[in-house]
Amino acid sequence: MNHRISNLPYSIFHKQKLTWFLNGERLKISNSSISIAEFEIDNLSIFPLAFIARMRGLWYTMCRMKLMNFSRLKPLFFQLVICSLFITGLIGCATLQATPSFEIGQIYRVSDQTLLTVDDLTPHLLTADVIFLGEEHYTPSHLEAAITVLDLLRKHERQPGLAMEMLSWDGQPGLDRYMNNPEMTVPQFLEESRWKENWGGEFPDYQPLVDYARTYQLPLLGLNPPRSLVRLVATKGLTEALKAPELASWAMTKEATDDPEYESLIFEQITACHPKLPDHVYRRIFEASIIRDEGMATVIRTFLEKRPTHQTPLVSYTGGGHIQYGVPIPKRVKRMQPKVKTVTMYLVALDPSKEEEVRAELQNGIADYLWLTPLGPNGLQERCG
Repeated sequence: MNHRISNLPYSIFHKQKLTWFLNGERLKISNSSISIAEFEIDNLSIFPLAFIARMRGLWYTMCRMKLMNFSRLKPLFFQLVICSLFITGLIGCATLQATPSFEIGQIYRVSDQTLLTVDDLTPHLLTADVIFLGEEHYTPSHLEAAITVLDLLRKHERQPGLAMEMLSWDGQPGLDRYMNNPEMTVPQFLEESRWKENWGGEFPDYQPLVDYARTYQLPLLGLNPPRSLVRLVATKGLTEALKAPELASWAMTKEATDDPEYESLIFEQITACHPKLPDHVYRRIFEASIIRDEGMATVIRTFLEKRPTHQTPLVSYTGGGHIQYGVPIPKRVKRMQPKVKTVTMYLVALDPSKEEEVRAELQNGIADYLWLTPLGPNGLQERCG
């Protein structure tokens, strides 16, 4: 007598065998000549959850048998327990395999978490007016990624411009002289570009990008408002600061200062980075962020209006917080120029401790693309920095 289990799938197993007996009799699968004693495990990674549902058929068979002969139920019940444990293990393994581990060099299209190569990325970069790169400060691999993007654009007969958060408006005249005068030294450049007064970090950390632009005669722009203006807002508040002569000529629209999406995002960041501050201090920090992001967006919009041709895209290089979710700078650019085509690329120096953070960034849509790179010599860099 053969006790059949209706529609039990057997072709999903591979290279392992399970033997089932019922008082010496093999259980056979209906509409198949292959017995359970012979079915093999095949393609573990796609083990179907439907198999669990099919266990109900086995349970039903056992219940029916109970009415006939309880002694025959015991070995089958034991096999049911073993099979259940085995299936639980398979599902766990399949779940682990379905969650890919991250590796240095991977580039993800965030919308569907598809892995891309640089070649796959190329068509998207070539059609963009602005490519926003969001870095972790002082991470050499992020400068290398930026140079890769610039190389790619130049290879395809584009003449990109480069705009950097580390350089400021009030240093633009000195920056222009450094680009056009091969005799000008680095110390002269640092003094005339007001590097120390504005960014203040170690110039060698960003020198490769500046040297690249100088070597290939790319337009190089300072993105950041002067630190003195940012401090003015942080100390006096935006309303009072806009009355100062330094900002009087800068027409800030209501749209620039009243953006609930931007406000929610920035307040979330500053309260996480600077906990337990008074509310009025949070407000001042937020208003200083408006000046910085609106100021950088203004530089980008001006470049786009004056560029000689659409074959001259701009690569914007800032901290990742200025581009995340397409809000801080990208949205401000598109507010005034809605037809501008943009690409946002979030650069992440990969460390095993950040895997869950990276996974969340992918799921939440941090940018158009996410590029995993090696850690720098200083290890993990805080986004709050």
